[in-house]
Amino acid sequence: MTIDRRTLLLASMSTLLPAGVLAAQGKPSPETFDYGPAKLDIYAPDGARNLPVVFFVHGGAWRFGKRSQVNAKPAFLLANGFCFVSIDYRMLPQVDVATQAGDVEKAYAYVRANIAQHGGDPNRIVGMGHSAGCHLIALTGMRGELPGVAGLLLDDTRAYDLAALAKNGGMVRAYSRVFSDPSQWAVLSPASYVDGRKHPPTFIAYSRADGRGEQSTAFAERLRASGTDVTLFDGSAYTHTSINRDFGEGDDALTIAALAFLKSTVG
Repeated sequence: MTIDRRTLLLASMSTLLPAGVLAAQGKPSPETFDYGPAKLDIYAPDGARNLPVVFFVHGGAWRFGKRSQVNAKPAFLLANGFCFVSIDYRMLPQVDVATQAGDVEKAYAYVRANIAQHGGDPNRIVGMGHSAGCHLIALTGMRGELPGVAGLLLDDTRAYDLAALAKNGGMVRAYSRVFSDPSQWAVLSPASYVDGRKHPPTFIAYSRADGRGEQSTAFAERLRASGTDVTLFDGSAYTHTSINRDFGEGDDALTIAALAFLKSTVG
């Protein structure tokens, strides 16, 4: 399925919004845990029990960012019956991208082993990431290193297929500094792990930033060819920043579409 602005305008709000959607109220406080390489925050509603979980990896060009940069996501998702987890991971140049992916896998393993103590269901976790975090969630999810993950919510990256990106002139400085070794491009490309097997349901959103639409659409088509259930969201009304910042605002188009995906996948 592809969701664009015209689809959103033509569809009624009652159709797009699952029954019982609530607006975010207040700013919840997380509990913080050390999972080994770094720390993570777990947000859970009072009295939570067996709730689905959104596991979030922040962006920042693989070089900066922190787990507290979550905007309205925790409040909105908690109000709508989810637990929310946001992780830190080690940054370049301290470690390389392969090690960052390993950090994501370790954080996910910690959450899956412990989330039930906080009211979450370890069998209903959706991995979500923005920008560099989107790449890391896609990479770890596609190569099968997020065991039992129920779905993937991918928010705006160009780094799905690094060789194709370079061929199309998209290996701009921010990417060429991170992915400087062409011999590693296949290993670090989520698209490398798509062929030959079906993957968890995947929601792919892209902004109007350069190359995002082309790379996201190509990745979605490759996933669909593997038999994977894919939702592609045309976020060309957003900048690379706003497509992340606005998530969790009750009238935000991406939030509405993504929540429908979450409810249908783990709700």
